[in-house]
Amino acid sequence: MFQAHNALFLYCVSPVHMGAGTAIGLIDNPIQRERHTDYPLFAGSGLKGAVRHHCAATWGEEGKGLVERLFGPETNASDFAGAVSFGDAQLVAFPVRCTRRAYVYATSPTALARAKRQLTQLGQTPDWKVPEVQEGFCRVVPGSGPAEEGQPLHLEVFENTAIGAPELKAIADWLAEHALPQSPAHDFFRARLRSDLVLLPEEDFGHFVKNATLVEPHVRIDDETGTADGGGLFYTENLPPESLLLAPLMASKERSGAKKRGEARAMSADEVLASLLGGVDGRRGLNGELLQVGGDASTGRGQILVTVV
Repeated sequence: MFQAHNALFLYCVSPVHMGAGTAIGLIDNPIQRERHTDYPLFAGSGLKGAVRHHCAATWGEEGKGLVERLFGPETNASDFAGAVSFGDAQLVAFPVRCTRRAYVYATSPTALARAKRQLTQLGQTPDWKVPEVQEGFCRVVPGSGPAEEGQPLHLEVFENTAIGAPELKAIADWLAEHALPQSPAHDFFRARLRSDLVLLPEEDFGHFVKNATLVEPHVRIDDETGTADGGGLFYTENLPPESLLLAPLMASKERSGAKKRGEARAMSADEVLASLLGGVDGRRGLNGELLQVGGDASTGRGQILVTVV
């Protein structure tokens, strides 16, 4: 049973390929998606593995013991269970190409309502209300959005009439405050999130998250000739940069048998979270770190920024 929990915002800095493992359509290597919404997601098991690898690499040999205490033993997994668990990361905002801006942060009533529900369950108190939006329209932040009241907003080949929504401003301000680090390097993107959050109807948002992802062709090179191998063409799907997701992080008290190792006591659930998120004994915690998840690490894919709420 988990006694402590927190929420993590995951902001994609590069294209991210969290593979589904099964190709159904034309894309050979699709990304993971929810079955009922078709929204992209990061499976909690993959997140946990990526975070464990990150901690093991950054904490070094001296931190190996702490890694096992938090995540479980690398071998003999039946000895004890780890003390941290990650839930699936759900999509909050998706970047969509815009004629008036480079892109906007598109979202939907379902995506925002689910984010609010998850944040509330994790002990946060988001005090914003999710506005409604009609087909053929979009809701924008009044006074600073990518289109003025009553004017058309063109996203890809879609045209929606912009309607100001004061409720959306409250959501955009909250996300800018909590979903990205407060360092100067991210000032531009926090400002963009405050002004360019756009609420779309469910059908429009669903179209973009299914059809506006980054799909790249790859070829396999023959080692002897140095040219493309016949039949080696395949397509890989990536979640685009500037995508924003939300994941739950849960912790229990340490279960690694502290007394057997001669230690006074096991870490509490709060201490487990503090060790992972804020660091301990000079080691960097997860908050504000750049994390590599998914495949294609050797080509610079999978870079996400972690922000603890």
